[in-house]
Amino acid sequence: MNITHSDVENGILTATVTIPAADVDNAVKKAYRDVAKKYNFHGFRPGKAPRPVIDKAVGPELAHANATEELLSAAAPAIINELDIVPVKDGDFKNTDLEEIDLAKDGEDYTFKVQYKLRPMPSLSSYDAVSIEMPPAEVTEAEIDAQVNMLLAYQVKFEDVTDRGVEAEDFLTVDIEDVKNAESLAGEGRAVFVGSGSLPEAVEEALKGMKVDESKEISWTPEAAEGEEAEEAAIKATVKSIRARITPELTDELAKETFGFDSVDAMRDAVKLEIEQDKEARLPGIKESRCVTALAERLELEEMDEDYEQSVFQDLGQQFLSNLSQRGMSLDQWLQANRLTSDQFIADLHQQANDVARESLALDALARELKIEATEDDVNAEFERAGVEDVEASKAAFTADGRMPAVRDSIRRSKACDWLVENAQVTEVDETARAAEEQDAEEAAE
Repeated sequence: MNITHSDVENGILTATVTIPAADVDNAVKKAYRDVAKKYNFHGFRPGKAPRPVIDKAVGPELAHANATEELLSAAAPAIINELDIVPVKDGDFKNTDLEEIDLAKDGEDYTFKVQYKLRPMPSLSSYDAVSIEMPPAEVTEAEIDAQVNMLLAYQVKFEDVTDRGVEAEDFLTVDIEDVKNAESLAGEGRAVFVGSGSLPEAVEEALKGMKVDESKEISWTPEAAEGEEAEEAAIKATVKSIRARITPELTDELAKETFGFDSVDAMRDAVKLEIEQDKEARLPGIKESRCVTALAERLELEEMDEDYEQSVFQDLGQQFLSNLSQRGMSLDQWLQANRLTSDQFIADLHQQANDVARESLALDALARELKIEATEDDVNAEFERAGVEDVEASKAAFTADGRMPAVRDSIRRSKACDWLVENAQVTEVDETARAAEEQDAEEAAE
């Protein structure tokens, strides 16, 4: 097989390919043998019917069509390998006039054209090192406080309240009467945790300040679906009980009896050690993710190519289903456990695919700018890292399937990502302390 010409226009690569006559003849002979085995020809044992008999019985087009299909199927991986491309769709095979493909002929070279759609190649607005914020490598007091408070949250108790109105994080029982367009909320003795989002935000806000046995009519306008007109809804709510959330104070006695530590200080030291180990494992991944996200924001591409996004979507979906299968779970079981519909899952996966596609194109652009290459040593190392026992055999299998360009693609992106992480300008921020300050400010404003 020889690729005599190739060019790219508007994201479509067109290559002219010639398969030598000797290979064509071998494919035709094999096709006739296969037809002879597959069909019964009167007077001949299976596989023994000669070519003239086959041509007379079923016509010469059948064997030549099978031979042509075999030639194209065998050529496709070799074309992809030689051009070193990762197309977003299967190749479109045409004759040399870009019309319907002709059948291969005995004793003649077989020349055809194939078109591949390539992924977009947008530029970046800047190729400078990115600037990101990162949590400090050292454990902060705010991080220890947050972890301790989370542990204390498991010891929370709820106590009946009669001397005040409803506040955030109270646990209520409420009788709800449908007044207008609120059938789904109606019910007696409904359990409500204020702030959980189990009721519309407007309803939760209106409940705040209400006391036990107090009733109130609450109206609001729910958000309407696209193309529909929003209609006002209303309920009559009666607060039947209020239970306040009580978090115990952390004392040496509680630390010992409940958590098994000799003192509060010993508990905080243990928490600090756990956070240190967690940071050591997670921070490299967080840094890489934030660097790539920041780079993707520079991508000069308004709208993602639909075919490329779809190819990423399919890869993510297959990977997700494979992971579920390894855990012994079906997609329906996972959707039910996570209270998602299939439409919600698909929409979320498409959004993930769009994000991953943008990040991949951004890394591609950086790799082109840095003139990053994937050497043979890089390829060997990639297979070795994957734990492959026979590297050469695996490379041969990947080459036969046309998957080596994808391996080199992955290597170039990894190298670009390494450069991005190594050169990133990092500002350390105690994000836990900042989040606590923002929450305090919100509560003060309320």
